[in-house]
This record gives sequence, structure tokens and C-alpha cells, in this order.
Amino acid sequence: MVVLSQPALDLAKYSLLRATCKPAAAAANIPAIDLADPDAKSHIVKACEEIGFFKVVSHQVPIELMTKLEDEALRFFSLSQAEKDKARPPYPLGYGSKNIGPNGDKGWIEYLLLNANPLPLFVPNSESLIAAVKEYVTAVKKLSCEVAELIAEELKIEPRNTISKLLNEEKSDCCFRVNRYPPCPELQAVDGKSMIGFGEHTDPQIISLLRSNNSTGLQICLRDGEWVSVPPDAAAFFVNVGDALQVMSNGRFRSVKHKVVADSNNERVSMIYFGGPALSEKIAPLPQILGDGEESLYKEFYWREYKTAAYKTKLADYRLGPFEKNQNLERL
Repeated sequence: MVVLSQPALDLAKYSLLRATCKPAAAAANIPAIDLADPDAKSHIVKACEEIGFFKVVSHQVPIELMTKLEDEALRFFSLSQAEKDKARPPYPLGYGSKNIGPNGDKGWIEYLLLNANPLPLFVPNSESLIAAVKEYVTAVKKLSCEVAELIAEELKIEPRNTISKLLNEEKSDCCFRVNRYPPCPELQAVDGKSMIGFGEHTDPQIISLLRSNNSTGLQICLRDGEWVSVPPDAAAFFVNVGDALQVMSNGRFRSVKHKVVADSNNERVSMIYFGGPALSEKIAPLPQILGDGEESLYKEFYWREYKTAAYKTKLADYRLGPFEKNQNLERL
């Protein structure tokens, strides 16, 4: 008989819940964190532990940058289909619609996906959009590093930039995505379920920062397995713990499962910065995180290895399972 440690048991329960999330209920009470608050770092760590998700309501990213990029994105999405198709791969800025990834996942969506390090230099008919993206990503990258350093400070991880340097180094594998969810004429699908704009998933990277217009649709799965709606806040940034940060915290933080449900009347626009490490970076629980006698729950792996494996799966798959030392955890 195998006896699991408490962290391993907690992870097992969490893995099971991820596979059995209940239908969405009322709006969630999302932690709102003011970065100017002297206790911000403790609030951030608590939110990462309890939900894996929070919003930053006081930050240094000007609202003008957010609205400018949103306007430029909507201008792009309003182009003819032939013009938008010019921005499909192999251009650095990739346009797509309906199909989400290569593995059969579909949504009620169109999007732009690009490498954020370095940013693309040219996209057909989109010079002003790229200029807005560069300005915006520079500011949001700085914010992501600030959040990462507050986490390190609260957890007494030395040096303070242990996590943020992974986002900020020359070869960091960061990307940026703008999603547009048009109004859905048939909100209820044939089987009675709501039309999915973007299916349930976790983010593979270390940390994600999302900003959207004042529209509903985003839902997260809580640790008790309940799906809850996230009230919109166009002035805030919503922060997700990613799979890599779950591993680095040895399961103390949880990569939050989330999805977007289409709206019958309103258009949703979201902009997400995904902060990832260099492809050659090794990912493993940080030594300062492990308590006396605590064992790592995960195998050490290269980010390239995990990213490759993650993008071969379907959105809803539990991607971390093969990288857990005890691969039976999810089935307990």
C-alpha cells in the first residue's frame, strides 16, 4: 500500500475535481489586490493557493494603452475575411477562427496569436495594431514581473527575481493573444448546453495576465469543483497561475481551469499575456518551497518538453499528469 504525503493527497483531490467540475453557478467573489497595499504580497500568495486566480485593481498600466489596443484589435477584426487571412501563419502574427489549436477543439471565436519575445515587426495592413501591441506588452510584462517578485518575497525565495527573471530574460518564451467572441445567435446548443467560446483548459506557462472589455463569459473552476462566472472589470488585470508555476510551487499554487461561454447579445474582447520561461529552462519545484522532508511531486523537465506535450493534447486534458512522480494521483 502506498502512503501519500499531505501535499500529494491535496493534489490528488484537486486533480479529481478538475475532471468533475460542476455546472456554473453565481458570480465568483474574485480577490481584488491593490499593489500599493503593504500586504499585497500575502494576499497574492493566498489567492494563488486558494483559487489560482485574482485581479489586480491598482497597477501602472495606463487605461489608455488598454483601450487603444482594444480599438486597434477591433479595427483588425472588422476587416474583410480576405484581408484577415493575410495574417494567417507563416506571418509572425497568426490569425485564426473557430479552430483552437491543432487537435480538434473548436470555439465561437476569432483571434490573433503572436510571439511576444520578440514582437513581430510586420503584419499586413496592421502597422498601427503592432505598434499598440508593442507598447501594451512592454507594460504588461513589467506588471507580470512585479507580481512574480511579490510572490517570491512573500515565500522568502532568494533572490527576489528568481521567478521574474524567467519571464524577463532574452530568450523567454512569452506569447500574446487577442480574442474576439462575437455575439452568438444561438446561445443554447442542441444538447442544451451553452455555446462555448473557448473550451475549459489551464494555461501551460508560469503566469497569465488577462484584460477584457466589460463583457461576461469568463468562468473559472474552484477547488470544490464548482464553475463560477467572473464579473467583468475593464480597468483590472486578471492573473492566472499557470501549470509551470504549479510545479515550481510543488502544488502549493494551483493552475486554475477556466473557459469562456458565448453571449447571445454582447461582443467580448480579451487580451492575454502569457509569461513563459526560455525553451531550454528546467522546471521543477523550487528548493526554497520544499519543507523539511517534503518530496517533489513532479519530475524535472525542460519547458520545451512540457510545451510540446501540452500542445499535442486537447484543451480539457490534464496536461501535468504525465509529469507527476505518482501518475496515479489524478485517479484517486
